[in-house]
Amino acid sequence: MSDEVSTLPPQVQERLVKMQRLQQTLQSILAQKQQVDVESSETEQALSELQKMTDDAVIYKAMGTILVRTERTKMITELTERKDLLSTRVTVLQKQEERLRNQLKDIETQLRQDLNPVSPES
Repeated sequence: MSDEVSTLPPQVQERLVKMQRLQQTLQSILAQKQQVDVESSETEQALSELQKMTDDAVIYKAMGTILVRTERTKMITELTERKDLLSTRVTVLQKQEERLRNQLKDIETQLRQDLNPVSPES
């Protein structure tokens, strides 16, 4: 395959390299988005459970390798802030994903034109 690529014009080679970079970046963005979605779901579940508890319930929060006692209202505040932050992060990642998909679509169109030139009608 590398022999085939080396016979292509430099402009086409550059586009292929750019397309590969964009695909790698997109995969990274999708992986990050998936991680944030999982964390957001876990945060939602924790908030839901905290809402069911009474104010005097004993709550522990993981801090590294230990559990520390905390107040329910304080934990709800922390988790709500975390949920908002994760929501913002998902929005940013979605915009990046959309932009990358559009760039990939454009470069694929350019490569198709480069590799399948339209023959002039006689």
